[in-house]
Amino acid sequence: MPMELEIEHFAMNVPDPVGMARWYVEHLHMRVVRGMDRPPYTHFLADSAEDVMLEIYRNDAAPVPDYAARPPLVMHLAFTVSDPAAVRQRLIAAGATFVEDVHLPDGSYLVTLRDPWHLPIQFCRRAW
Repeated sequence: MPMELEIEHFAMNVPDPVGMARWYVEHLHMRVVRGMDRPPYTHFLADSAEDVMLEIYRNDAAPVPDYAARPPLVMHLAFTVSDPAAVRQRLIAAGATFVEDVHLPDGSYLVTLRDPWHLPIQFCRRAW
């Protein structure tokens, strides 16, 4: 009998989980499901669907990746949105940096930015 599996969370060691959680709540409309005010400052963040959470923390037992040096194709966090261009403008004003706009042959539109901690975040309007 096959086991039913659902993704619960995706975890990342980040330089400033408290500041990052605050920024994601304010600008990406995520919700803190659980947060710690002491090391490793773990925060579980949920989007509006609450199907998969993002876990961020600063655990010195492992190195914090150099997100700025990693191309977004290595790893990025992606969100579905109806207007990627509007999200791009709003988040750049909030401290994100622009990476690229891509219009795919199937009609999908992708905007990739980096959050203030250089983590690549992508905003997708899919045609499929």
